[in-house]
Amino acid sequence: MDSEATTPDRPQPIAETGGRIASLDFIRGLAVMGILAANIFAMGQPFTAYMFPDGFATEPGPADGWLWVAQFVLIDGKMRGLFSLLFGAGLYLFMERVWAKGGTVWLQVKRLLWLGLFGLIHFYFIWRGDILFLYAISGLIAVAVFIGMSVRKKLVFGILAYIAGALLYGMMTIFMQVAADGDHQDNAVFAPMQQELQVAAEEDLADGRAETVIRQDGTYFDYVEHNITEHASGPAMSLFFFAFETLPLMLFGMVLYQKGLFDGRWDSRKLRGWAWAGLVIGAALHLWIAIATKNSGLTYYGTLAAFVGWSHIPRLFMVLGLAVLLALHAPKAGGWVADRVSAAGRAAFTNYLGTSIVMLFVFGNWGLDLFARFGRIELYGFVLATWVLMLAWSKPWLERFRYGPLEWLWRCLTYGRMFALKR
Repeated sequence: MDSEATTPDRPQPIAETGGRIASLDFIRGLAVMGILAANIFAMGQPFTAYMFPDGFATEPGPADGWLWVAQFVLIDGKMRGLFSLLFGAGLYLFMERVWAKGGTVWLQVKRLLWLGLFGLIHFYFIWRGDILFLYAISGLIAVAVFIGMSVRKKLVFGILAYIAGALLYGMMTIFMQVAADGDHQDNAVFAPMQQELQVAAEEDLADGRAETVIRQDGTYFDYVEHNITEHASGPAMSLFFFAFETLPLMLFGMVLYQKGLFDGRWDSRKLRGWAWAGLVIGAALHLWIAIATKNSGLTYYGTLAAFVGWSHIPRLFMVLGLAVLLALHAPKAGGWVADRVSAAGRAAFTNYLGTSIVMLFVFGNWGLDLFARFGRIELYGFVLATWVLMLAWSKPWLERFRYGPLEWLWRCLTYGRMFALKR
C-alpha cells in the first residue's frame, strides 16, 4: 500500500473523527432522486423504453421526441454517474474507518459481497434495471487492486480505464449503428449483418411485449420466472456494458474524496469556472448527439449508440462538473428542502430499493395494474410523487432511528452482529 494512502499529509479525515460529510449526503440524495427520473420509463413501460422511444407500449405524444432529447441531455447517465462517483468516495471513507481501527479490506469485501446479493435479488425478483450487482463487482475490483494506490495512480488508472471504455463501447455500438441503419442492400458483407441486427432488435421488442402481457395479465411468479429464464445473463451483461464507466468513476470518486472536495478544502473560485465549463461543454455535446439521433429517426441502434457510445466522454464532463458544483454548493444548502434531501441521501440504499418495490406494486397487476398505461409526460408525475414520498419519510425516520431500514440490515450483515436501530 502506498504511503500516501496510509499516512496522508492532509487534515485528519472526517471518517476518522466519526463524523459525516454533509455534502456527500446532499449529493447522494439528489442522485437517488434523479436516478428515478431516468429509470421510470423502464419501470412503467417495457424495459427497452428506457432508451428506445418505440419501445413504449403506448402511442407517442406530440412532444415525446423532444422530451427524449431533454431527458438524454439532462438526466440519462448523469445521476448514475454521480452515484458511481459517490460510491467510490464512500468505499474509501469506509476503509478509512476500518484502517483507523486496525482492520483490513476483508470487511469491505464482505460488505460488497452482501451488496452483490442484494443486487441479484433486486434484479430477478423486483426490477431488472439493478445497479447494485454492478457496483458490488466494480467495488470489489477497486478494493482488491486500486484502493491502496496513491491518488496519482488512481487518477491515471481511472483515466486509462475510462478511455478504454470509450473506445470499446464506441467502436462496438457505433459500428452496430452503421451496420444496422445504413443502406447495405447490395453489400455482401453488411447485408447479412444488418439482417441479424434487425432480428436481434425485434427479439428485444418482442420481449417487451411479452413483459407487458405478464405485467398486465400474469402473476408475480410469471414475472419472476420471465426474469430468471429470459434474462439470466442480465447482471453479467450490465457488468460488460458499464464496468468501464462505473469502475473509473469510482476511482475518480476516491481521488476527489482524498483530495478534499467533499469537505470544503478546495478553492471554490478556481473550481467553479472549470466545473461550469465541463457541465456546459458536456451538455452541448449531448444536445448535438441527441438532435443528430432524433434527426436520424431515433432508431433502435441509433439510440443505443447515443446512450452507450457517443455520450461516454461528454457524460464524464457533465458528471464531474455536477459533482464539483454540488460539492461547492452543499455547505450553503440549508433549509427545509435541503435537510430532507440530505436525509434521503443518508437513506439512499433504502430509497433506491424501496422505490423499485413501490413501483413493482404500482405498475404490476398484482398491485394497481398501471403498467404500460401512461406515456412519457404522465410517468414524470409518478417521479414527482415518489420524490415527495422520499422527502417526507427519510428525515422523520432518521430523527428516531440511527440508520435507514436497509442500511441497518446491510450493516448488521457486514459486521455479523446486531446494531441498535433506535436512537
